[in-house]
Amino acid sequence: MTGVDGRERAEQRPVRRGGMRVWVIPVVAAGLISAMTFPGQTAGLSAFTDPLIRALHASRTEISTSYLIGTLLGALAQPLFGRALDRWGARRIAILVTLAFALILIAVSFAEGITGLTLGFVGLRMTGQGALSLAATTAIARAVHHRRGLALGITSAIGSGGVSLAPIGIEHLLLKVGYANTWRWEAAALILIVIPLALLLPRPRAARTATGSVVVVDGWTAKEAARSGMFWVLAGTVATSSMLGTGLAFHQIALLGQQGLTPIQAAANFLPQTVTSLLATLLAGALVDRLPPKLVMCFAMLTLAAAMLMLPLVSTTWSATLYGLVLGAAGGSLRGIEVATYVRYYGQANIGSIRGIAIGIAIASSALGPLALAAGHDITGTFTTPVTVLAAIPVLMAVLALIVRTPRRQALALDLR
Repeated sequence: MTGVDGRERAEQRPVRRGGMRVWVIPVVAAGLISAMTFPGQTAGLSAFTDPLIRALHASRTEISTSYLIGTLLGALAQPLFGRALDRWGARRIAILVTLAFALILIAVSFAEGITGLTLGFVGLRMTGQGALSLAATTAIARAVHHRRGLALGITSAIGSGGVSLAPIGIEHLLLKVGYANTWRWEAAALILIVIPLALLLPRPRAARTATGSVVVVDGWTAKEAARSGMFWVLAGTVATSSMLGTGLAFHQIALLGQQGLTPIQAAANFLPQTVTSLLATLLAGALVDRLPPKLVMCFAMLTLAAAMLMLPLVSTTWSATLYGLVLGAAGGSLRGIEVATYVRYYGQANIGSIRGIAIGIAIASSALGPLALAAGHDITGTFTTPVTVLAAIPVLMAVLALIVRTPRRQALALDLR
């Protein structure tokens, strides 16, 4: 691999048909694929907790520990999926992962003990929360050059909106057909919906020189990216959002109940969170094309810290709604810029490998959030102290985002002769 002058870089042109840009088709397809990862996401699995406790005669602690182990082990595989994306492309990997995802859902529906359930959680978190969403967003990051941030913001908004709404349908299925058949219905839906959508994902078209022998791509290797401070700051902000956001959501009923809200009022707080999360995702995705990403990273972290510091002050439905709006904006704004920022700082040549590492860190962090808040509650007898103390983490990440040096981009030439 050798460096090439930036003037020789041939950028892929947006796909056109009849003079119209049509990246909206793969963008929407990728968003719907991301939404269909819900069987492996926390929102899609949390509804199964009580049915599993009854069916497997397990304690809530055993189910939670099983979920924790599954999440941590599933995170370890993400760098491998990232490298596979760089080598074989998002469309092919998305189809293979979908087939594996569906088979795992069918297999876990037959689990009769905590060991089988844990193995199932490993597979579901590995393929659902990690690999499939990684494939969908990576495909758009590579294919779209004009308003990439907006395109990725739309993809993320569709995905997060679908995952947020999925529990409504899951609850109806659980009541009608039970948890085992619900998992089987989810497997069938993956095959019927995701595979046709995966065929709409764009194939990356390499740019060639006049000789046709050299593909010019721009980007860093995963090892080079990992040696830059900004990689760890960006990965750290995403991990912080994942850890604390998951912890706050996991304990939301108890957290807001401690502040005087009823379980119904506490559950209803997910609605304002979802609304501002979607709006912030779209807005941040559009702005990241024009603003330095570190400013949005800083905003997301400070907003998360603000939401956590607001929590002890919640005492009414209106103050709880304000808390939900701020918390949703924090997660949504970071979600809207994450993929575009990695491409902007490190290029697209090895974006799958680079994001595979970062996604693995984020997934592992999501498993620690609920545990950290639960442990803090057990020690202090309240959620107020641990939430206040943990608010220091996003503040630290905001400061690092501002002071760490922005990476310089580079280009790599791959000789195909």
